[in-house]
Amino acid sequence: MAVSAAIGISACTGEAPEKVDTSPLSTAYAPPFICNYVPKAAVEQITGVREPLVKGSLNLAAKDRPAIGACSVFQNGGEKLSILRIMLDTAGSRGQIDEQLRDGSKPLPSVVPDGFGYYVTDPNVKTRVGSVLVRGKVRLGIELVLGVEGRDNEADVVALMKLIAPKLIMGTGTPPPETKD
Repeated sequence: MAVSAAIGISACTGEAPEKVDTSPLSTAYAPPFICNYVPKAAVEQITGVREPLVKGSLNLAAKDRPAIGACSVFQNGGEKLSILRIMLDTAGSRGQIDEQLRDGSKPLPSVVPDGFGYYVTDPNVKTRVGSVLVRGKVRLGIELVLGVEGRDNEADVVALMKLIAPKLIMGTGTPPPETKD
């Protein structure tokens, strides 16, 4: 009887509700990558969007340039809303992190040696989480603009930071497949 009631409800709405993947973010740093150094599987898991549209690139420091870049991930249908942003620049300072922590942001766990960071959830939109990590002047920011309802979006952003920061901030990332060294 309960099964037939569930089937009847699904039939009335036209679609069965999609099951939310609540498993922890994968810790595998493996291709394919988006924006050169971000595992696509991790992005799909925290955004809930398969085959997202991506714009931008992230670049490790080289002799003639600092580590810089921006990566934006968009939904792949209907309105092209940004759902994830990753920024890498050289405008960081320990003071910025300390100020955010005084204002109530949560400290990031240790991610890279001599790195300091925070994460914070938007009090008005629980699926919106931001995080910043600074080491020296290099700053890596992640903004999950639209996380998945039912996932632990804070844990996702912290896990993504742990996954990509060592490659981007420490400069230990492997060159993207298109790059010849």
